[in-house]
Amino acid sequence: MSNVRVRFAPSPTGALHIGGVRTALFNWLFARHHKGAFILRIEDTDQQRSTDESIRIIIDGMKWIGMDWDEGPTVQPDGSVKGFRQTERMEIYKEYANRLLKEGKAYYCWCSPEELETRRKAAMAAGKPPKYDRTCFGRKEPVPGRTPVLRFHSQDEGQTVVRDLVRGAVTFENQQLDDLIIMRSDGFPTYNFAVVVDDITMQISHVIRGDDHLNNTPRQIQIYRALGCEPPAFAHLPMILGSDKTKLSKRHGATAVTEYVDLGYLPEALMNYLARLGWSHGDQEVFSIPELIEKFTLDNIGKAPAVFNQEKCIWLNHHYIQQADPVRLAALVLDLLKKDGVVQNGKEPDAAWMQKLVKILTERSHTLVEMKTSSLPFIQDSITMDEKAKAKHLTPDVAPLLTELAEKLKTLEPFSHDAIEKAFNDVVTPKGLKLGKLAQPARVALTGGTVSPGIYDVIEVMGRDKSVARISAAVRMIGA
Repeated sequence: MSNVRVRFAPSPTGALHIGGVRTALFNWLFARHHKGAFILRIEDTDQQRSTDESIRIIIDGMKWIGMDWDEGPTVQPDGSVKGFRQTERMEIYKEYANRLLKEGKAYYCWCSPEELETRRKAAMAAGKPPKYDRTCFGRKEPVPGRTPVLRFHSQDEGQTVVRDLVRGAVTFENQQLDDLIIMRSDGFPTYNFAVVVDDITMQISHVIRGDDHLNNTPRQIQIYRALGCEPPAFAHLPMILGSDKTKLSKRHGATAVTEYVDLGYLPEALMNYLARLGWSHGDQEVFSIPELIEKFTLDNIGKAPAVFNQEKCIWLNHHYIQQADPVRLAALVLDLLKKDGVVQNGKEPDAAWMQKLVKILTERSHTLVEMKTSSLPFIQDSITMDEKAKAKHLTPDVAPLLTELAEKLKTLEPFSHDAIEKAFNDVVTPKGLKLGKLAQPARVALTGGTVSPGIYDVIEVMGRDKSVARISAAVRMIGA
């Protein structure tokens, strides 16, 4: 463990998904725990689907959640992305492929897709593995009009054992392995070849990835050894399932990191949740980032698939919102209000007032989006009143109570939580009424609904002028 080097190697063909983030996080925690290097590498040989925009989304998503890397690509001023991209390493792949070709460990194949499909079906009909039958192995003369692929000559006899750090020893019969294509006819390497060359040249010590890659591993081990290199240590992570125990997909809810940003999650909450998704340290649920780095080991990764529990993720987000610095929360909520056009640049609320507002909203807010929605009655000049709440609570018998409350608030000094509480009691106590007889009508008058922070906090933060104006407007509406 003295020279740990791990990598996260996404394909830039779309959004950065939860499964990929969890894989990246486990690599990052492993590297930081062992004071090693974490490398971000972009596998962009799928030219039809890979885009610079997707790479930027990946980079932004990883930065948002709190992961940095020691080596990796950089975004240029013009928006292009340079470095650690497979498309920049084509000569390296050709060099390693030619080595295998010269040493008789790879060979050209001129078979057409139609021929391969015909022979595959024949093999399956005969009850044989649908592997390449080596028609072109040993062929000296090229087939006119065809550009060949390059195939790796795999071992037929014996076994390849993957000594996995999560699953233990997994044995594969070599006779089941194919002479896989390592260089396509367009000159691009295939995944199984490029990833081996990349890991060799980048001196990767541990490959930590999803167990959907486990079946690729024996093929890759053979390529490592054919190139005269010892394979890295492998750790294959169990997949993430949805609540119905099927593979996590959009039908289970948000699956991309960008969606969690838009839904109002704090990055440390998502990081904490994903770290616990398939890894544990006793019964502890909440971890700071330094704690995760200190305690993370591969030994505590489970073998069974992890189930994504949206309720637990929301619970953690609520916990982190409650713990967050009000200055930071105020800035995040303000950004959301600006994004929605509720607040215009140059017309932002006073910073200290905004911090007071988010403090009273944290108890009921599970996401930043909920906090933003709850802030609207305080920010906007007018409110939209819930019709059921209005019909139930803004009735003629409460109009005198609201009027008396408004009069008291007009001259109340100091305009503080305790003084506001006294004003409420001064209205209801002499009449033998319960506080709720006034509190709920006041809440509806001020916020438009029946759910809010404590009514005294609402009035204190909303301020004298707006509170009196809204209560008075409610009285006039009752009279009308």
